[in-house]
Amino acid sequence: MSASHSYFCPCPRGMEAALAEELGEIAQLGGNTLKVHNQVPGGVHCSGTLRDSWYMNLHSRIASRVLLRMAHAGYANENDIYDLTLAQPWEDWFGLHHTIRIDITAIKSPLKSLEFITLKIKDAVCDRFRDLYDGKRPSVDTRTPDMRIVGFLDAHNYTIYLDTSGEALFKRGWRLETGDAPLRENLAAGLLRVAGWKPGIPLFDPMCGSGTILAEAAQMVAGIPPGLRREFAFEKFADFDAEAWEAIKNAIRLNPLPTEPTIFGSDISGDMVVMARNNLNKAGIRFDVPLKQIEAQEVKAPTETPGILLTNPPYGERIGVRGDKALAEDELAKEFFSAFSSTLKQRFAGWKIFLFTADLGVPKMLRLKEARKTPFFNGSLECRLFRFDMVAGFNRREQAIPKPADSTGQ
Repeated sequence: MSASHSYFCPCPRGMEAALAEELGEIAQLGGNTLKVHNQVPGGVHCSGTLRDSWYMNLHSRIASRVLLRMAHAGYANENDIYDLTLAQPWEDWFGLHHTIRIDITAIKSPLKSLEFITLKIKDAVCDRFRDLYDGKRPSVDTRTPDMRIVGFLDAHNYTIYLDTSGEALFKRGWRLETGDAPLRENLAAGLLRVAGWKPGIPLFDPMCGSGTILAEAAQMVAGIPPGLRREFAFEKFADFDAEAWEAIKNAIRLNPLPTEPTIFGSDISGDMVVMARNNLNKAGIRFDVPLKQIEAQEVKAPTETPGILLTNPPYGERIGVRGDKALAEDELAKEFFSAFSSTLKQRFAGWKIFLFTADLGVPKMLRLKEARKTPFFNGSLECRLFRFDMVAGFNRREQAIPKPADSTGQ
């Protein structure tokens, strides 16, 4: 357990710095044996004990997976990939009775067929078992495998990983239902961190959909680790210490429940509000998160203390227009953002507004100058997190009211 391993934690592109910061915090929970190394596009390299992988899986809100590096070497052709994979002691990690799945990612690899490389990796793992166990080998299960083996190729090097997570980490185990275009949980958690939100700061999502941003924030307030309600691949590893794992989970102390609400949500759709409520319940939230059915243009600041408004506004198919009505959709969007802008200016003085969207024209439609724009990817979709600072005291309606004359009539 105390031997050091190299890990790679993939994450949504753009979230690498936030993930590195988070992993540094997780290191303190596990006794500082976890060391965070370099960030690369799409993830963070780190190293630590096998138990550190437990802590990362349990506590990381931003990582997509925790991959344990088995080997890394240069390659010239598919046979080099086969040979390096065959040389790994897979039998030390899992058994014949476990099912496997192979995934491959390549960037600028000169090899033409990723399907063929996937087959070569699978053959190498199975041949390793055949040689050791009288021709017997693990079965392949692409849907719900016990073990995921991940190959990564760049122009010159091949790295082979064993996935300690199993299902992707954004699958927290609480989401019952979603809207049309749900935000992944780890992306929502990353946006909260990048926005500078921390428990205690008022948070409002006026287009909350199925409640992903709210549930992530509420779990942080409650002190519920994101991986508390799910299982991981490492629980099926050979020599897994189930008692030690239970002790780690049992040692978690949840935070006292807040007495006053600080997290608020609303949505135009009553069905979405119900969905968000159900998801919050399933996520283990036992305190009040007020939710309203109301159009975003009509909302008011939910607290007198300014806070953070963070939302993923509808765009494209989510704005409610179908078919070839691109022009109508465009006009609808302009109308919506114009009205929403007035609401922000008039009712959210002092608030920091964060809009996460794939529509790069949002600031223009809002007629607001962004204080910052940060590029991120939602899957393959390029997005921006726009920040707008609502200046305290700026209120168009107040400015439009003439000052009353004083008692001298002047």
